[in-house]
Amino acid sequence: MRKLNSIKELDEIIEKSKHERDAKKYTIVVSSGTCGRARGSELVYQAFERALKDKNLGEQVILRKSGCHGFCEAEPNVLIFSKNGHDSRIIFYQKLKPDDVAEVVEKTVIKNEIVERLTHEDPVTHQKFTYYDEIPFYKKQYRLISGNNIYVDPTNIFDYFAIGGYRALAKALSMKPEEIISEIKKSGLRGRGGAGFPTGTKWEICRKQQSDEKYIICNADEGDPGAYMDRSLLEGNPHSVIEGMLIGAYAIGATEGIIYVRTEYPLAIENLKIALEQAKGFGLLGKNILGSEFSFDISIARGAGAFVCGEETALIASIEGRVGEPRQRPPYPSEKGLWNKPTNINNVETWATVPVIINIGADKFAAIGTEKSKGTKIFSLVGKVQNTGLVEVPMGITLREIIFDVGGGIPGGKEVKAVQTGGPSGGCIPKELLNLEIDYESLTQAGSMMGSGGMIVMDENTCMVDVAKYFLNFLRDESCGKCFSCREGTQRMYEIVSDITEGKGQEGDIEFLKEIAQMVKDASMCGLGQTAANPVLSTLRYFENEYIAHIKDKRCPAKVCKALIKFQILPDKCTGCMKCADVCPQKAITGARKKVHVINQELCIKCGICKESCPFDAIIIE
Repeated sequence: MRKLNSIKELDEIIEKSKHERDAKKYTIVVSSGTCGRARGSELVYQAFERALKDKNLGEQVILRKSGCHGFCEAEPNVLIFSKNGHDSRIIFYQKLKPDDVAEVVEKTVIKNEIVERLTHEDPVTHQKFTYYDEIPFYKKQYRLISGNNIYVDPTNIFDYFAIGGYRALAKALSMKPEEIISEIKKSGLRGRGGAGFPTGTKWEICRKQQSDEKYIICNADEGDPGAYMDRSLLEGNPHSVIEGMLIGAYAIGATEGIIYVRTEYPLAIENLKIALEQAKGFGLLGKNILGSEFSFDISIARGAGAFVCGEETALIASIEGRVGEPRQRPPYPSEKGLWNKPTNINNVETWATVPVIINIGADKFAAIGTEKSKGTKIFSLVGKVQNTGLVEVPMGITLREIIFDVGGGIPGGKEVKAVQTGGPSGGCIPKELLNLEIDYESLTQAGSMMGSGGMIVMDENTCMVDVAKYFLNFLRDESCGKCFSCREGTQRMYEIVSDITEGKGQEGDIEFLKEIAQMVKDASMCGLGQTAANPVLSTLRYFENEYIAHIKDKRCPAKVCKALIKFQILPDKCTGCMKCADVCPQKAITGARKKVHVINQELCIKCGICKESCPFDAIIIE
């Protein structure tokens, strides 16, 4: 590595990196984010190394580990393309095993043939798709931020150079700080980590503060259950986040940056450390960056996994070594933040979007999305949906399009019941609102929020009272306890909802829940408490009939709440095969072979193993 002392030297290394990559005949990309590794991508990569060596193809083929490609359901997946992929179609193979690799190398790399059995098959239509850009999961996406993951080994800065990395920084350094802020404001970019405050306005406030020191922070404390957008960006393309922070620091006048990332993200931290060292080695961090008067450095702070530390002032307290608790605002962090100095905080996705805006221009970015919500948004699409994974879509797309066109619909031919957006502090949106356009205002009006981008799909077998209980349990545990309304309000709501799911609900519980929820919303100090009532308020708003059934009829319509259901064996379907009796952990099922079996309700713990094991559908839930 050598320090780049000018923009000209940066341009030279970018062009050299492009040329060296384009000289290769093929590129093989193994998805190796956390989800890919969990499904064996490391073994697949090692098998490719061996196969390419055996065939003496090392000089012709680039073998790359990348971050997540988004299609987690298809992990581990492999992409194969010629040169840089922009001028050729990208072959998509899914769910590879090490034993498949030799055939892929022999047929696809050497003979230019497709291994049909490894291509993607649509789970609904069973149609086969060979190429990345024609797969329904990807076709309706707009992978403006996450799409570069396939071209980048996150541990190799030359890959980032080859896609024009750090050119946005060079362009920004030729602009005045006020011009950069104006461009960000013009783009309409809003913070991707919570309520969607305008990013440019936030920068402008911090820029105007008179101080000898200013800080910027990247909030990577992603704590929502089922959400992993920030983790994926840090694992797959950490330089995009670093470049965004550099541009923001230059615009604001900051000299030090901190990436606050939770310790539960070991691969993200590992790749981030490597990327920071590489950036420093090339002089892209440190003194007089690219020969300018701008100096800036970035360090990593590890969070211990407290959900409340996603809130700005609690995050700052944690970095300073204090208990991660929010404080009253104002003053806001942009005025008095880290060490009482002006501090600008944005989340990972926001920082990664900044270089894109500088490169393509504010007008082009603002042309994507809706009037008040510009650009794209990354969501983690999980739950009862065929194609789980990370999806990046333009603002304004509908929930229906994401669930059915991108996500492939609901498994087993079941009906969608609700979609929970915005993490545990978000709300549950019913199927009647699936045509809702996704933007900040629409989701808020529907009783939910954008949040960082969690999206959990629920089918007809989901109990919405149980869902509220789940999120309340999470929120009461994660409340820092500093303010009474949040500490006691979340606990009391949880207790009431728990009683309802256990058949102990009483007349007046619904009214009492609404009253407490509104109090928690109005009186809590920080965003956690102010939105903690959303799971209750949204499920009461759209699914109050389920609460009534639990309270008045002592019945769970979805047949989920154990206290309100029982398992029964249908005599006319039972063959006496003994399978249910063999697997019952409580020995609650009795009956001789080829005789009708019976469940002892006093012994039954309602685990459902008997129903799953019955080959004749003879066991039902009442």
